[in-house]
Amino acid sequence: MLVRTVGELIGGDRDVAWGNGYSRRLLLAADGRGFSMTETLVAPGTSSILRYDNHFEACYCVEGRGEVIVYGVSYPISVGTMYAPERGETHLLRSIEGMRLICTFNPPLIGPERHVLTETEASTY
Repeated sequence: MLVRTVGELIGGDRDVAWGNGYSRRLLLAADGRGFSMTETLVAPGTSSILRYDNHFEACYCVEGRGEVIVYGVSYPISVGTMYAPERGETHLLRSIEGMRLICTFNPPLIGPERHVLTETEASTY
């Protein structure tokens, strides 16, 4: 049985400044579960152009409000909304009020992955 709390991750090597917020990495590849799980905080008023070339990702919003834009279509994100881009699909994540997302990745993250965000290019890992 593996039990871990977000509180014990804060300030440690699993508390990663990902670019426009923090990613608390609850499960990683080294935990041997075949997927990773994060609590991801997205700073209010930020925009992030993202693309995951090596992972499938699914995010579930548990706090806040924003939108995800793909192929020019905007999808509102609020509490109770899940979004899951295709592998390699560029999407713009825009945080209106700040968001707290529970995210899973397959294959799992290793741990130190961070985005390099620009206003024109998608960041990927």
